[in-house]
Amino acid sequence: MDVKLFSGIASNYLSEKIADYYGYPLSDVELKKFSDGEMQPIINESVRGGYTFFIQSTFSPADNLMELLLMIDCAKRASAGYITAVIPYFGYARQDRKDKPRVPISAKLMANILEAAGCDRIMTMDFHADQIQGFFNIPVDHLQSKAIFLDYLKKLDLSNTIFASPDVGGVKRARDYAKHFERDLVICDKERVKANEVKKIVVIGEVEGADIILVDDLADTAGTLCKAAEALMEKGAKSVKAICTHPVLSGNAFENIENSCLDKLIVTDTIPLKRASEKIEVLTCSKLFARAIRNVHEFKSIEALFVQK
Repeated sequence: MDVKLFSGIASNYLSEKIADYYGYPLSDVELKKFSDGEMQPIINESVRGGYTFFIQSTFSPADNLMELLLMIDCAKRASAGYITAVIPYFGYARQDRKDKPRVPISAKLMANILEAAGCDRIMTMDFHADQIQGFFNIPVDHLQSKAIFLDYLKKLDLSNTIFASPDVGGVKRARDYAKHFERDLVICDKERVKANEVKKIVVIGEVEGADIILVDDLADTAGTLCKAAEALMEKGAKSVKAICTHPVLSGNAFENIENSCLDKLIVTDTIPLKRASEKIEVLTCSKLFARAIRNVHEFKSIEALFVQK
């Protein structure tokens, strides 16, 4: 079957790089809007019987998600053979359980909506929680950003490094890096007042004189990362860097990072930076997604892309 790569407006910067690595140009889709803002995507070439990949991260605003759903519906009604939603950053994934009365499980709702729109497959990177894969009744290719970050970290001197998780929920993620490089692990136990506001952080483990690398999946206001870095330095760390997959970076995030004791924050380009910062370095995930798309089309293993010895 033919392969067609389509991009949503918000992720066009990334889709162009993915298409370049893949070796196919992006296919022709345009987005028209009515005067009230209602969207009408139009696919300007045949997709009948073909493999269609729609690339769009679902970060704010919600129009990005709606555009993706409408493009999928276009392809479904045009008799596309197999529809894959490529969602580098899967938004609304932080609410993956009922942790208090009368709140939504938005990650499950997103799964239901994408399936209802006509998706045959989901491809994404670093869900906020691995178990979100179980919310889908269709195949999910869950790529891991460590395939990108490990290559970066191998170029550094890690002889004095300790890896750290900025909260208890991210311990498994940080432990993977610590085990891979045979380094120690420490944990930052945080107490929140409310969403996006951390009351205090307690460091569990010894960090005296060490270079710390914090590992997280996303940075929103970056409050947790910055407070964790501060707590680590107060306990005697020599320096603190952070690696983080998704740079949501809302509110005062840039100011928080630039005024923090973080030496550097290394992120991927699943979400475009709102502005440049000397403290933020961006690594592209486009090559990983291009290879994953090719492996799906050619019925090859996805796991082989991120399992490193």
